[in-house]
Amino acid sequence: MKTLGKYEIPILLLIFFVISLISINSANKYINISHLVIKQFIWYVIGFILILILNILGNKFIFKHTNHLYIIGIILLILVLICGTTINDTKCWFKIPGIGNIQPSEYVKIVLILMIGKTIYKHKKGEFTLILKVIFLTLIPSILTFLEPDTGAVIIYLVIMFAMLFTSKIRYRWFIIFLSLLAICISFILITYFTNQELFVSIFGSSFFLRVNRLLDWGSGYQFESGITSIGSGGLLGYGINNTPIYFPEAHTDFIFAVFSNNFGFIGSIILITLFIIFDLKLLKISNNSNYKGKLIIGGFLGMIIYQQIQNIGMTIGLLPITGITLPFISYGGSSLLSYMIMIGIIMNIEKRA
Repeated sequence: MKTLGKYEIPILLLIFFVISLISINSANKYINISHLVIKQFIWYVIGFILILILNILGNKFIFKHTNHLYIIGIILLILVLICGTTINDTKCWFKIPGIGNIQPSEYVKIVLILMIGKTIYKHKKGEFTLILKVIFLTLIPSILTFLEPDTGAVIIYLVIMFAMLFTSKIRYRWFIIFLSLLAICISFILITYFTNQELFVSIFGSSFFLRVNRLLDWGSGYQFESGITSIGSGGLLGYGINNTPIYFPEAHTDFIFAVFSNNFGFIGSIILITLFIIFDLKLLKISNNSNYKGKLIIGGFLGMIIYQQIQNIGMTIGLLPITGITLPFISYGGSSLLSYMIMIGIIMNIEKRA
């Protein structure tokens, strides 16, 4: 049983690998994205190689250079605002010929986990000072990413921060204060939005107005209606592999769950969700057996992927607003996939030492 446990994460990753390729290929029915299947295959292979390299090197090198990695991440976020490629009105990517689009914010998620983990681990006393440090570290990439604009990534940064502070076991009163302040800010934004939209635009700008408008307008629109119809029409067992009769935008990324559900139906969807739960519980088990630093790092990563799982599936079935959050390990995307695989390599090293 112990030997099987060692290979539990790699086995689950291989299953996600197969599911990802099948789903992306099924999304190819109406738009010519067959090359993305090959690219996703390559990204996965590179990801497994990175895990092996990290397994050999260990975590000391990464932990030693966490500060430098954080600074590099911030520089990349600044550079992407200056000379990045604009896609769908957002300037989030560097376009590299022969490779594709690289999204710095995906790597910053991982660097932020490492940086916050190091800060909390080394902090000796004073909860308020610690909170200020963590907020400052999170605020810098959040502002830069917000300017791209990529609201989804900003939310993930905040989720990481919140999850890691929670893992640090600071007193719960700080969370009550934080949530109260957050509720006041959100209330002010919503009240201004609904009562005086001209004032809202003058304070927050038209770009933020459009983003709030999009968040509040969930449960409607062509993309949502096509996605929910695709899921519903799949029935109990779905249409089968490579049979996706309904077209909708971003089928290979944001709405990959709709493609999978259409192909494999309700039963397939339950199996996929169960696999996610098994994966998350495995990470939680590793965290429980780890030292304090390991708990912090796994806590940040676990908080991030659980949020993404819930948000992506929730927005696909109409329970949550559409925010452009991809489904971890399943949606197409080299930047996000490689960042996850790097994190998995780090976590597997933590497991070895537990």
